[in-house]
Amino acid sequence: MGQALWRVARNQQLQQDFGEQYYLQQEQQRERMGRRVPPTQGEQLAMRRGTPHCQVPGGDISHLLRVRKGKDEQGFIDLEMLPPELSITILSYLNATDLCLASCVWQDLGNDEYLWQGLCKSTWGHCSIYNRRVPPGFSYRKLYMQLDEGSLTFNANPQEGISYFMSKGILADHPQEIAKFIFYTRTLNWKMLRIYLDERRDVLDDLVTLHNFSNQFLPNALRDFFRHIHAPEERGEYLETLITKFSHRFCACNPRLVQDLGLSPDAVYVLCYSLILLSIDLTSPHVKNKMSKREFIRNTRRAAQNISEDFVGHLYDNIYLIGHVAA
Repeated sequence: MGQALWRVARNQQLQQDFGEQYYLQQEQQRERMGRRVPPTQGEQLAMRRGTPHCQVPGGDISHLLRVRKGKDEQGFIDLEMLPPELSITILSYLNATDLCLASCVWQDLGNDEYLWQGLCKSTWGHCSIYNRRVPPGFSYRKLYMQLDEGSLTFNANPQEGISYFMSKGILADHPQEIAKFIFYTRTLNWKMLRIYLDERRDVLDDLVTLHNFSNQFLPNALRDFFRHIHAPEERGEYLETLITKFSHRFCACNPRLVQDLGLSPDAVYVLCYSLILLSIDLTSPHVKNKMSKREFIRNTRRAAQNISEDFVGHLYDNIYLIGHVAA
């Protein structure tokens, strides 16, 4: 709470300092030009406010803090003393736990629907209930608690977690809605998520289509893909399925690149496996003799003869400089 309050005060102080420096420079420039040009009405108003164009709403909070400090007053400012807009701005810096604690002191402010709506959508970016007409008595604070409970349930048992979301009306029973929920949520355990997607290939299909790989270099696109859909630890049917779906999606997002380089889903599939093997070779401490760039080009072009040597060389450079594609 204190950090949020001082952050708002610091921002306002910076704005005031900038405003004073700005108008001092304007005045010095007028003097150098040898003529006194009176400031405009807008400049006069901004000078009286202490900032060029912007100010923290609701009064001079930094001045209020300085006055309290000069009087040796202990504790923080009562948010109810401030305008509602400023109080909401301060509380918006808090997480859910701190906001619950704040609601014990400032009940109306801590239970503000705007704050809890922001917490819900910043943590769970997509839910079916967001696009529905909310029923009477609906509370975003209650929704946050349900989303948090459902996420914890998912991280223990994916099927029960999804069933919980559906039972509360948070998610619609449709693969596309579930895929969007997974894509825009970062609180789900990746191991449980991998188990769920291995069982629900229909959700996996829709999840892959949510990725946009347009104008991305192949290794970077593969990293982005595995950042959302974690690769299995061992090679198997699930990994082959992921790479196959990625290859088709990458080609669909880059039709010009496919045409210019002669790529195809099968060629991208081969290149992806080559990148994974190269990543392991270059990053594993157990591999003593690292694969050279010449060896990688030669081995890759044996499997994908239509791919140019320069393009394959750039792939090697990317892995060498940036690292593993599935880390």
